[in-house]
This record gives sequence, structure tokens and C-alpha cells, in this order.
Amino acid sequence: MKSARITGPNEPLKLSESETPTPQDNQVLVKVKAVGVCHSDLHLWEGGYDLGDGQFMKVTDRGVKYPVTPGHEIAGTVEAVGNDVSGISKGDQILVYPWIGCGQCPACKVENENLCDTPKSLGVFQDGGYSDYALVPHYKYVAKLDGLDPEVATSLACSGLTAYTAIKKSNQNSPEFLVVIGAGGLGLMGVQIAKAITKAKIICVDLDDQKLETAKEMGADFVVNSKDPETAKKIMSICNEKGADSVVDFVNAPPTAKLGLSVLRKRGNLVLVGLFGGSLEMSLVTIPLKSIIIQGAYTGNYHDMVELLDLARKGVINPMISKRYSLDEANNALEDLKARKILGRAVINP
Repeated sequence: MKSARITGPNEPLKLSESETPTPQDNQVLVKVKAVGVCHSDLHLWEGGYDLGDGQFMKVTDRGVKYPVTPGHEIAGTVEAVGNDVSGISKGDQILVYPWIGCGQCPACKVENENLCDTPKSLGVFQDGGYSDYALVPHYKYVAKLDGLDPEVATSLACSGLTAYTAIKKSNQNSPEFLVVIGAGGLGLMGVQIAKAITKAKIICVDLDDQKLETAKEMGADFVVNSKDPETAKKIMSICNEKGADSVVDFVNAPPTAKLGLSVLRKRGNLVLVGLFGGSLEMSLVTIPLKSIIIQGAYTGNYHDMVELLDLARKGVINPMISKRYSLDEANNALEDLKARKILGRAVINP
């Protein structure tokens, strides 16, 4: 099989040939039809995350070992199964749940493997879907598409799943006004999901007018361009000067986090999602005085993914695929993502 592999930080992905694996026991071999191009792939390629104040967290410090085949948003057709697999057969079209855990830590024991203490995620800690084939370690990590387009389904394993989890967290205080910061692939999915599962008026913020127009088409009630120095005032005006009940920051950079805190009302809820990086100073006394909640959201569990697939089948959400690349163009895909040239989501078709 052919794979595009990361051999080291910021080095061009290298195409390599290897023997196609034969699934054993509970394993499933998937013929990859499409794999999403995600910002997490970009961090893996760049070697880590900006922690702010000149600090950089290397992915190798988290347990990543190069070379590795990236790609965790994997959709395709079952090519072969191990002897102990049940309910899944050759020819089934499936989406892979990539956030595989150790099975033993407190998170795994309550089926939140995405929050595992020692994760084994596909496309991060073990080889993923930038390849002709992907080997899934257990059939419990695949879900049947049942007619859903594989390309559309890819983002539901990560960006859509992350957006779904974040919006569910933002909905815990039944918001009247919900601010979505960022109108990239993640944020646009968040707008659609918020429209589907909350009763909130949705305010989308981004610095790109084209993306904001798309956000309006996907259900945003209001849009604000963050290049405007009066952005916070405009949001407060929309919220009747009381502030937003919930803010979901799909960028999570110092300016966006600061904006989110500034427009949050008393008893408000800030959900930080993006991995842009950096650090932030905040007024600590305002947190107890306003009794606000600040929390993170990182992907979701397998059951969340199944719920999301159901929403997609019903047409409630429609992931937007804007660019397609061959496996030979994997480097171009990551370069385009880094340069913000991708509206919505891109996929690689091996």
C-alpha cells in the first residue's frame, strides 16, 4: 500500500510503499476512500503547539513517534476483517472513530476514550488514513455510513465531533445568545449544529467576509467582522448590552479568547476549542464575581459520533467539502490549510 508519512517536524511528507496488513482477531482493514485534512494534522507536521511566552510543546513529548502516517478523519470501505469481528463485513461503507484510548484509565472506563490519559489515536500516535488502507485495531471503532457520502462523513470523526461536543457544552445554560468565534470548517459546523440543537440566537465572528456570508447561509442570525475595532461593542449591542450567555471559541488565540471573555455575561459559559495557541492574562477577580465557566472541548466519544452521523443523515447538518487532493498532493493540502486557502473542509482521496 502507498502512504504519505511525516518523517519529522516541517519536513515534506514522504510517499512510501509497504505491505498491506492482514487484519487479525478484532481488527478491520479499511480501503480509504477519503480522509479529512485537519488542523491537528498541521500541528503534527509542525511538531507541536504554541503554549505562549516563547514555550512550545512538542508532539514527541506527548508520545508521538516519527515517522507516522497522519489522517484521523477516515471514511471508506471494509476490505477485510479479523476472525473475531461481528456485525461488520467486507464491502460495508464505514466511518472510523480515531480517538482510541488505553481502555484502563478513568476516562476510558466511562467510554470517553477521547480524554484518555495515554491516548493511542489513529493518525497521531499510530498510523492513520493518508494511505490506501488503514488498519483499525477493533471493530468497535467503526460505524456504518448507511448511505451517507464518505467524503461528507470524514469531518464527523473530528471537526464535526469537536463542534458537536463544544456546542452541547455551550447549551448547558440554555443560552439566549450564543457567540461562535471562527468561521472555518470547525466554526461553520458549529453554526449548523447550534442551529439544530439549541434555541439560541447565533452570532458568528470572523475576519473574513466571505466566510461570514457562508455562516449566514448555514444559520447564523448575526455576523460580525472582527477586523472592526468595535467588535465587542457590536456583540454587546446585539445581546441587549447584557452580554452573551455562551461563547464557543473555535480559534482559541489570545485575541479571540480575550474577545470571548469581554462579551460574556454574568453566569456565562466560555468553551475553548481551537488549538491556535498562545497565552492570556485575565482579571482573576472577575471570574468569581461574574460566576463564569471556562472549559475546554476536545473531540467527543464514540456515541457522540453516532449521534452526529444521524443528524447528517437527516440533513440537519451538511459538512462542506471545498477542495480535494490526491495522496501525491498531501503536502499541497497541508500548505493550503496553513495558508488559510481552504473554505470549509478539504479531503484527500488516496
